[in-house]
Parts: sequence; C-alpha cells; structure tokens
Amino acid sequence: MNNVRPETMKRITTPELAQAFIDEQIAQVRAQVGDKKVLLALSGGVDSSVVAALLIKAIGRQLYCVHVNHGLMRKGESEQVIDIFGKSLDANLIYVDATDRFLNLLAGVADPESKRKIIGKEFIEVFADEARKLEGVSFLGQGTIYPDILESIKQAEGKKAVKSHHNVGGLPEDLKFELVEPLKLLYKDEVRVVGEALGLPHAMVYRQPFPGPGLGVRCLGAITRDRLHALREADAILRDEFDKNGLAEKVWQYFIIIPDLKSVGVKDDSRYEGWPAIIRAVNTKDAMTAQIEEIPYAVLHKIVARITAEVAGINRVLYDLTPKPTGTIEWE
Repeated sequence: MNNVRPETMKRITTPELAQAFIDEQIAQVRAQVGDKKVLLALSGGVDSSVVAALLIKAIGRQLYCVHVNHGLMRKGESEQVIDIFGKSLDANLIYVDATDRFLNLLAGVADPESKRKIIGKEFIEVFADEARKLEGVSFLGQGTIYPDILESIKQAEGKKAVKSHHNVGGLPEDLKFELVEPLKLLYKDEVRVVGEALGLPHAMVYRQPFPGPGLGVRCLGAITRDRLHALREADAILRDEFDKNGLAEKVWQYFIIIPDLKSVGVKDDSRYEGWPAIIRAVNTKDAMTAQIEEIPYAVLHKIVARITAEVAGINRVLYDLTPKPTGTIEWE
C-alpha cells in the first residue's frame, strides 16, 4: 500500500465497512510481519489505541506496547491505558513512569517550541531505551493517519507548519525497524468507526484531540509541579461537568490553560494570590478555523465554583472567547 489514498476507496462510515477494513488489514499485517515482533508507542490517544487494538487482533502477543507517562497526561489517562490494554486486552504492555525525567529537563524552560522539542526528543530517548531491552523486534507500529501524510507532503513542498509535531520519529540508527501503519489511509472519523468495531471503549475512541506534549503546552511558560497539578485537577473538573451536562460530544475540544501569573483574590476573608484557570472550548470541521462554543451560564457557574473551591492555587476562572483566527486552538 502506498501513501496516496485511491480515489475509489470507500469512506468507512458503517460497522460493516469497518469490519471489512479490519479483516483486510489483519491479513496484510500477518503477511508483512510473519512471526516477527512489532513495537508500538501507545500514548492512549485515538490513533495509537486503534492501531494497537488492530495489531492485537492480527498478531496477538507478538506486539509489544510501550506506554510512556511523561508526567504531562490528563488525570486518569495512564491508568486507563493500563486497565484496557494491560488487563482487558492482555497486551504485552510496558509501562514507563518517566515523570521526573521529563519535568527535570523542562524546569525553567518557558519557550513553547523549546518545550515541544525537549518533550519530543526525550520521548524518543525513553522509547529507544525500552526498545533496546527487547530482542527480535523487526517492526515499528505507528498510528499514522492520512492527515499526517498530507501534512508531511505540504512540508515537503516548502509550506511552513504552524507548530512542530510530536511523534515517534528520528529513532537512533541502531534501531532499524520496518514500519507497520495499517491506518495510514484513513481520516480521523474513519479511525473512530474502526475503533468501535474493534470493541474499544467509546470514551477512548472519542477521546479529544490532545497535543503530544500534553499538559506541557497548557501549563504556559516554565512548568512548575504545583501549577501542573492544579491544571490537571481543574481540567478533570471541566471534563466531568461537560460529561454531566451533555457537552462532551457536542464540543470538539475543551480544556483548561493556566498561565504563569498570579492575581490578588480573597479566601476566608484574607488576601489570596492565585493563578487564573482559562477555559477553552471550540468546535471545528478541519482544525484550520474554529468557532467558540456557547456554554450555558449555569454550567459555567458550576465549573467556576468547583475549580475555585476544590483546586488549591486557583482564584479565578476565565473563558477564552477568541475564534481561530485570530487565535489558535491551543495557546502554545
């Protein structure tokens, strides 16, 4: 299979079409891999989760999944990966808690692109360290999808990307793998249909887009552990309230941002300096433009009350009303 999607290829919109695609890819993967081992970086995102589930169907325990917790995941995400893949699907799951390794490197680094490069480079180093411990691995599985290929084509043509992408790429020369990319001609909506046909949980298949550097680009400026903790807890409250109020699948992407600044507030009749938590909630069709979702005031008031009462260090909650353009979806 080449890197150009045939014009005759049907869009995968139904469980039947998804199952036909799965059967076809299982046959192709088995023919490509044989009895060799495949290594996969499993982030817990939609693409890596779907490709992991598909490869498990195809080659079972010949697949080795490496989940690197860089300390910048949302609340409960690493635990979900361990529960689903390590327990329910009985995958060969290697869990690496590299929180200290990443946060020590990021200490004092405020520039967004520098943070992205540090996280991306260190991710490759951690992944490569785990790969060297395994014997007989000949293939690298990747959750590449068709928009990734289109973006690469654009960059090859000299068009500048808005920001660098985080992925498993540029591995050391001593790790020479052949790629296994069964999703590479699918669009994101098709990947979700395939994921559900594979039996993955709905919440995982419809997980929000999440940047590779994770909360590292939502904890604005130089990352500190206390502000990162506050961000993770506030973001969990936002997601919980969106779930409770039927907004989770109505809004394409919603999250919290915490900048590196404080303002004066009042708590228990005393001066209370704290960070602002900024809510970002947008809808988009192609991620090139984005519109602001109007959140009911009753829901916003509940979110504000919970965050300011339950999360230490936050004394204000703001709502970003800027569409794209002029803003981008993320702040960094």
